[in-house]
Amino acid sequence: MKAIWSGSIAFGLVNMPVKLYSAVSQRPVNFKLIHEADNSPIEYRRWCKNGEHEVPWNEVVKGVDLGEGSFYVFSKRELADLRPKRSDVIEVEEFVDTGTIPPILVDQNYYLAPDKKEQKAFFLLREVLQKSSRAAIGSFVMRERRYVCAIQAYGPGMLLTTLNYNDEVRSIEEIEELAATPAFKKNELQLAEQLVEKMAAAKLDLSQYHDDYLKAIKEALERRDKEHLVKVKEEEIVATSDSNLLDALKASLEG
Repeated sequence: MKAIWSGSIAFGLVNMPVKLYSAVSQRPVNFKLIHEADNSPIEYRRWCKNGEHEVPWNEVVKGVDLGEGSFYVFSKRELADLRPKRSDVIEVEEFVDTGTIPPILVDQNYYLAPDKKEQKAFFLLREVLQKSSRAAIGSFVMRERRYVCAIQAYGPGMLLTTLNYNDEVRSIEEIEELAATPAFKKNELQLAEQLVEKMAAAKLDLSQYHDDYLKAIKEALERRDKEHLVKVKEEEIVATSDSNLLDALKASLEG
């Protein structure tokens, strides 16, 4: 596996060289836009609306839309000066219980490994984090952006998770439909709890779940013809009404 970033973890007077690896390898279908009439690929061009001509890359700059047709234009030098300075160090600021990290803050996951085999400081930190159920919170610069991250023990190594900043997370209070919670009947709550217990699993096993759409696309590509492709009618999702909630819970338990 090829590392995507290398540097070190620093906390107190301890500094350990590490490497960062992609933890997830998604395999989406890369569709291309095609002109239906002649099957030719569709291209995108950098088009200037004012002069109605294509613009070469060396004449392209970046700007922020201020509204009403006004833009603040940044020069390439100005943007370079504003970017965070390159750093190869993950600066650990504190340690927190892993259970105190809200799921909404989780962004991307990466594997952390030592720069060299049997690096004692790396495995010592991993052992301490695992035994204490804590995560190291720090920050580092990658691809011209500063990230805040959580580091915790995972398998034989450690997992680095980039976190969303507070001002990037929208408040759930903005959803009007959540403004009021309805009252539950005692038997409704009891039946719902029984149903959860009945469907409870000792451990999450994602091997039973599959991306059916991706599988269907691959199968279609293997056939390379249209005669086997069919249109599937979307099933209408019918919400359980309040009046039928009790009956639905009972039927689920009996099923």
